[in-house]
Amino acid sequence: SADTRGAAQARACSAPAPVTDVARLCVCDLLVAQCDVNCCCDPDCSPEEFSLFTACSVPVVIGDSHLCRQKAAVYSLDVEANPPERIFQLVDQVNPNIFCIHAANYKQALYLRSPKMPTPENFDDLLNEFGSAAFNAEPESWNVDTDVPGPPDANETQRYEYGIPIQTEDAFLRLPSPVVSSWCSDANPAGFLVNQATKCIRSVSVEKCESIQALNMLFYINSSILAFVFQVNISVQSIVVQSLDGTRTLLNGADVLRLPMILDELCLNIVLGVSYHVTYTDTGEIIEAAAAFVLGAITKETLSIQQSFQVSFTQVDTKPAPLSGNPGYVVGLPVRAGFSSQGYPFPAEFLFAALGLSTNKHRQLSILQSTPTQDCLAAQGARAPVLFGYNMISGCKLRITAPMKCQPLAQTLLDVLKGQSFPEYVASFGNSQAQDVLDWVPITHLHISEQRISNTSQSSCQIPVSFGIEVKWTKYGSLVNPQARIVNVTATLTTTTLKQLPSGRERTIPVTSSVVFTDISSPAEPGYKAWPTINIKLPFDFFYPFV
Repeated sequence: SADTRGAAQARACSAPAPVTDVARLCVCDLLVAQCDVNCCCDPDCSPEEFSLFTACSVPVVIGDSHLCRQKAAVYSLDVEANPPERIFQLVDQVNPNIFCIHAANYKQALYLRSPKMPTPENFDDLLNEFGSAAFNAEPESWNVDTDVPGPPDANETQRYEYGIPIQTEDAFLRLPSPVVSSWCSDANPAGFLVNQATKCIRSVSVEKCESIQALNMLFYINSSILAFVFQVNISVQSIVVQSLDGTRTLLNGADVLRLPMILDELCLNIVLGVSYHVTYTDTGEIIEAAAAFVLGAITKETLSIQQSFQVSFTQVDTKPAPLSGNPGYVVGLPVRAGFSSQGYPFPAEFLFAALGLSTNKHRQLSILQSTPTQDCLAAQGARAPVLFGYNMISGCKLRITAPMKCQPLAQTLLDVLKGQSFPEYVASFGNSQAQDVLDWVPITHLHISEQRISNTSQSSCQIPVSFGIEVKWTKYGSLVNPQARIVNVTATLTTTTLKQLPSGRERTIPVTSSVVFTDISSPAEPGYKAWPTINIKLPFDFFYPFV
């Protein structure tokens, strides 16, 4: 009957009760009604079979590793018993991670729901729901919290915090990204102050290119951002057109929208890339937003394209500066440094070792790189930045002849080694801001003079021969995700007393520059005195009543 068939279908669609008791879970139980070798949690194994085990293949069984606190089933073998026997313990396990789940109250997530099987009756519905490249993964049966407020009205105050999705009139600022596969999903919102860059694949065809919204410029700028009191329109900053052979051309006028259009067997003006740039205030108010587009063309043979998306943020009245971590330094990124301007460090440049002044407009410092001639007086080649965590050394050779004057020679070597504008401060973190004075470490300067014997004081002079920088850093914050923090920087300049040579004589002196990174959070090596000691005797009852 119809009732019988309905009851059978209901039993088939209903999922079995999830197993959450770790004492009943066993991931190594593979054989049905048989004992799996060395599977200590297999309920099919007898004590006699346990006595033949050599080890437990799965010694600990837990339910969800993301839970803050949960039960754990611990299995072991007592090999000293005769015969050997299995030992089972049920213990409480605490997750040391600061980001953990306190309680799993969504019961439907504890098991995999059986998918709908296609039938002649539901085939069209399933095709419409799952036939596209991307689809909504949330089933309609999920409970929706009706108490969650919707997007605020345009006249409401909207200040953003870090990571909060940027809201627009219809939804959120779109930053398409790949989800399960490499295909684009338009459901990814851009988070406030979260710099992101994504690439994904989108299915296209010349016949439908005019109707695919994601290929149209308007899809990314037609919705205003909800900001403080008013709405912020997304303006077009620039438009770059890419030809079929990859050549790119910047258009003069960016105020004219270029919509997809079919011409012969080509579809022109499709969106290949979007780069958002958002300007905000120190109170979290978005005041300006712009988008830069890369447009291209596809042929009739093109079935898919790769799109790239990016979003960046800049605080108003500040110059955008690249970060070297957030917050801690990332190995391989430049060490940030700057000068003191009215009591505030000015991060106009990065600290580079050895430190000659480069001629670029950012006045970045760099380490001296070796040249084929190895001549210090002619070394004007490429410079390398000081990268966090990378120990570096470079140098050149100084050829001394009698006619050379002391003072100009010493100043030239100092400019090659130290640079004309050596920074005064180094940023403690990779994202330290100029206004955060306590986040900047002053550079300590040391001078070492190597005395050499000379006949008379008039015939000798001091010249720099070595410039070394030691960067001491430590692990800061949580043990689960420690952040690299610079705590001390010491720059040591070594000079030597050079004796004037007789006429016709020549001498070669090596000149070196180096950078060393020292992790002071790890135990000190033998012979290295990391901390001062105090040689005093405490009273006998100093720790009373503790021993």
